[in-house]
Amino acid sequence: MLAVIGGTGIYSLDGLEVLNEQSIETPYGPHSGPITTGLFNQQKLLFLPRHGSGHELLPHEINYRANIWALKSLGATRVIGLSAVGSLQEEIAPGELSLVSQYFDFVKGHREKSFFGHGLVAHVSTAIPSCHHQSEQLLNAANLAKIGLHKEKTYACVDGPRLGSRAESLFLKNAAQCDVVGMTNVPEAFLAREAQLCYTTIAIATDYDCWKEDPSAHASVEQIIARYGKSLTLAKALLGQYLKQQEETPHDSNYCQCRSALKSAVLSPENTLGQKQKALLEVLQR
Repeated sequence: MLAVIGGTGIYSLDGLEVLNEQSIETPYGPHSGPITTGLFNQQKLLFLPRHGSGHELLPHEINYRANIWALKSLGATRVIGLSAVGSLQEEIAPGELSLVSQYFDFVKGHREKSFFGHGLVAHVSTAIPSCHHQSEQLLNAANLAKIGLHKEKTYACVDGPRLGSRAESLFLKNAAQCDVVGMTNVPEAFLAREAQLCYTTIAIATDYDCWKEDPSAHASVEQIIARYGKSLTLAKALLGQYLKQQEETPHDSNYCQCRSALKSAVLSPENTLGQKQKALLEVLQR
């Protein structure tokens, strides 16, 4: 089952026939907001607003572990995250969509970034953190719907909530060779891999961040919100075409490497684990 995590400005999904809304208990506390189960193009999916139903959570306040845990517990096997980003490259113009294949962790504050620890030891490979198969299907959907979609881009994640300095923007663009910058996909993408979920980001460029010399091109909240509506329409159209395709060629996550990420990653012998650790591992390995 597909889960959609909505970023800034996406607190519901147009065209979703709501079946129910629920909040569940997780070992990590509450998730961002009620999770909607519904039908979109006759396909069942889950929807979670990343920042809460009324955008009350800043990026560093989001309970990423609870979000991923809740979606996995409710049967999700794959996740598409919709995220507003600043563009670090001239070729990605404001309003355009990109698929992310790599993530650069530039978060310096404290965020819980792993399900593992406290006696349960695992080292999950994130060399290829985004699901290749899901990305290919999204590219096919974009082509069918005649929606422009950049591919194989690198997402730099920063702390926020402030917008970045020009020095930081130039560092991420030039030294780290990133393509877009945002505040929320780390640790979300890596937790999804630990939970053996197929994960892909659809990045929605709202501005050129602040690396350009012309100050009028630098990001501002007013500019971001003003440009966002049209881009959201494109992102939702892409998602709709992707789901329509799934009726004909479903994503078989059972044969995807994302779904076996823990196969050789867990180092703790089973006989050393307590009941809570075994229960945690049981959910992650579903």
